[in-house]
Amino acid sequence: MLLFSILTAAVAPGISLLTYFYLKDRYDAEPIHMVVRVFLLGVLIVLPIMVLQRGLVLWLGDSPILFSFGISAGVEEVIKWFVLYHIIFNHTEFDEPYDGIVYAVAISLGFATVENVLYAVFQPATVGSLTIRALLPVSGHALFGVTMGFYLGKARFATDKLKVMQFLALAAVVPLLEHGIYDWIMGSGTTYWVWFIVPLMVYLWIKGVRKMKLANAGSPFRVLGHEEEIKL
Repeated sequence: MLLFSILTAAVAPGISLLTYFYLKDRYDAEPIHMVVRVFLLGVLIVLPIMVLQRGLVLWLGDSPILFSFGISAGVEEVIKWFVLYHIIFNHTEFDEPYDGIVYAVAISLGFATVENVLYAVFQPATVGSLTIRALLPVSGHALFGVTMGFYLGKARFATDKLKVMQFLALAAVVPLLEHGIYDWIMGSGTTYWVWFIVPLMVYLWIKGVRKMKLANAGSPFRVLGHEEEIKL
């Protein structure tokens, strides 16, 4: 019974955050089966990412900067970007900019949820530690996903080929940098880490909400909705 309670507490933040971002799609919500499928892709990429990261640590070492920006953030964000680009980017259901945010958040939270479960099972997890993980790494992954998805949405609907390439590059690089800074702060070993991580999380939330509003504002269904209201 205790194990079930711990696992439930580990899974709940990811599901709750995914529900929040899904419901923020104002004009044309994605099919739930597609969102669940992408979430499960995030679950499936955990093992290959862990194997690759372990191999890179053995090969290159684990200096703080290299580990934070390359081995941890670099591997995770590039693989998520790769999966989204090859499976979702040209999918017919990707029909408005906010969809990029939904799918990027889904794959990110699938990954983060497994991380949380592994932590709860193999570490002496408490309600306090799981609450901190919900507020920091789980929501962090979601917000990195918002950034990635925002630029994927910009790339999906850009008409200029150069702009498409620029936005695709930003979809990989910007969340990688955000994630790297987060990992570097958390792995710095300083006793004052909270004074750095809290402003970073506040910044990511403010920026994330702004990007969500911009993505919704660029929806073609927003214009259609206004036309229907005028006819009524």
